[in-house]
Amino acid sequence: MTEMKDTRERIRELAEIEGIYDEKAYMFVMIAVERVIKSLSGPPRHISGSELLEGIVEYAREEFGPMAKEVFNFWGVEKSVDFGRIVFSLVEAGMLEKTEKDSLEDFRQKLDFEKIFEDGYFE
Repeated sequence: MTEMKDTRERIRELAEIEGIYDEKAYMFVMIAVERVIKSLSGPPRHISGSELLEGIVEYAREEFGPMAKEVFNFWGVEKSVDFGRIVFSLVEAGMLEKTEKDSLEDFRQKLDFEKIFEDGYFE
């Protein structure tokens, strides 16, 4: 089994077990993490919740444009803390790592989906 196929299968199982977010939300986060790490200068390093959220916004705008909020809502993601919950689920599943400094609070009330994904497109 290829690494990507294995990752997708593990995400599918995790999403099914948790039953909160669509498996596409987990995969989106994994891709966003990879994109942020690749965008850094120097060797790969741990990224913060804020850095990841910035990467999520950038990736969402590229992929979904003004429909990003609706896509996230369809996946069960309604607030930035939902991304944090996904990240920490992936950590618990052994698919991502965290440091002692990382917490769910890094994601709480950080993004206003209405403002970020809708207002800028319809002014």
